[in-house]
Amino acid sequence: MKIAVEGCAHGELDKIYETLGELERQNNIKVDLLIICGDFQSVRNPADLECMAVPAKYRELNTFYKYYSGEKVAPVLTLFVGGNHEASNYLLELSYGGWVCPNIYYMGYANVINVGGVRIAGLSGIFKGRDYLKGHFEHPPYEESAKKSAYHVRNLDVFRLKQIKGPLDICISHDWPKGVYNHGNLKQLLKFKPFFREEMENNQLGSQPAEELLTKLKPSYWFAAHLHCKFTAIVPHEDPERPETKFLALDKCLPKRRFLQILDVNKGSGKVELEYDPEWLCILQSTNHLLSTSRRNTYMPGPGSSERWDFIPTNDEIEDIRNLFQGDFKVPENFCVTAPIFNPSNPQPSTNKLQTYINPQTKTYCSILNITDPNDVLLNKTNESFSISDFSGTDTDFSCSTLPSFNPDEVSLSDVDDSLDASKPDLNSSESRGFVVDRTGSNDDPVDGFYIDIKGNQDKDIPDSDIFFIDRVGHQPSPPSFTDLPKKELEDFSIDSAGSSPIASKKANTFLHSNQLCSTPILHNKSEESFPEIKNEVTDPEPEKPVEEVTPTVKKFKRRNYDLYKSECDT
Repeated sequence: MKIAVEGCAHGELDKIYETLGELERQNNIKVDLLIICGDFQSVRNPADLECMAVPAKYRELNTFYKYYSGEKVAPVLTLFVGGNHEASNYLLELSYGGWVCPNIYYMGYANVINVGGVRIAGLSGIFKGRDYLKGHFEHPPYEESAKKSAYHVRNLDVFRLKQIKGPLDICISHDWPKGVYNHGNLKQLLKFKPFFREEMENNQLGSQPAEELLTKLKPSYWFAAHLHCKFTAIVPHEDPERPETKFLALDKCLPKRRFLQILDVNKGSGKVELEYDPEWLCILQSTNHLLSTSRRNTYMPGPGSSERWDFIPTNDEIEDIRNLFQGDFKVPENFCVTAPIFNPSNPQPSTNKLQTYINPQTKTYCSILNITDPNDVLLNKTNESFSISDFSGTDTDFSCSTLPSFNPDEVSLSDVDDSLDASKPDLNSSESRGFVVDRTGSNDDPVDGFYIDIKGNQDKDIPDSDIFFIDRVGHQPSPPSFTDLPKKELEDFSIDSAGSSPIASKKANTFLHSNQLCSTPILHNKSEESFPEIKNEVTDPEPEKPVEEVTPTVKKFKRRNYDLYKSECDT
């Protein structure tokens, strides 16, 4: 099974699929699954742009609206997690995951999905300490601060992922697990991104919740993005059954950037299609009472609590889920248009009007599992009313059972860095055109297309069979190699067969697989706001002069990116 991994999409779906197609043609391969590690930007129309944390003058529709309308169809099954630049109002409709358009699936706040026998977990957003304990309270129309906090990771989603017991093949996140840079070529990383040094020294580079998940779940692979550079590492674990995790971070979709790589995963059987994970469904059911849509802090139960705190599914719970789904866990292809479709040749006023929607996919999913849709709660909430989740644990001890118990897995809230790629120099951004396969990596033999860049790019030929990476344009010579680093001996990186077995699909659940395509959006006019029409214009960025020398003490900023992301550093 060939899996392509892409870093930050930034709405450039056409370019990503074009590049992937070129790679397939050049190497005579067929990619089975594309994973995108955040900043997907599923913008359906101009109104969605108002819900994205990007300055107004840099908002662009890009190309997703073509896939949403059906004008185009994704050529390969695509799976993605949310980042810190998203159309948050649309993703809120699919809190537990769902199709944003045909053949492109969003994993929700957190999720575990099976794809052709490969078990994949995902966590959306980035870590921000001050919002970590809060509920998912944000809803359209967003305040400026809520546009940012909407994509901050919450403790409930991390807590749920920590209940996973079965082995995972792949984990996806937007930001990096904290400390993962210690297991790769640190000097090479600092040579390319010297301004990371300060965050590393202060132990602020990366996400602490992601680090805890990496340590606990020990997946075979971990894919991430966010920091706009390629980096690989092997993280060892003291577990003979799960001895190590191969970490891969990739860049954003721009010319001369290393944003796409293909891995040959020697696992999987049968048709490549999405299936729900029984263990994850059990966890969603058993932790539904912990869901909060409040701004108050909410604490997860831990040892010493009088209530249940270990939600690892029992055999009986998993059997109940199997019976509920009649043994058929295939994800139904029930994409449904909710917001108005944008037509650039004939724009309609309705596409500039911000409205809120209940998505039939989520409604069906929640109905089957008997769980709460946070979007539905937010739409029906008033200033005078409270949901039961508001009292699951608060700053003022309105706990309905016990005081918040100490949880040894609780994340420290000392890290408040919102986005480490904010206002950082943007290197290697030459705007050349064309497709050139970039034979990057160390001059060690790459195995299954995954290797650690011990010595940086080498301008030398590598056999065609080793090509598993393509740049939009090509590569540049890398900085000098570091001979003082130990050479890592890489073994077969294919996922072994010890992972979870594929779920056998039996007869379809009639209720689950009923046709959910709808011709009329489901509207809630309670939250409605109109905005001026935004034209779908894309201008080429101004060419920049090459950076001849970069040192940790001298920071040079690409003006456009500085303006684009500087507002992320809120305090």
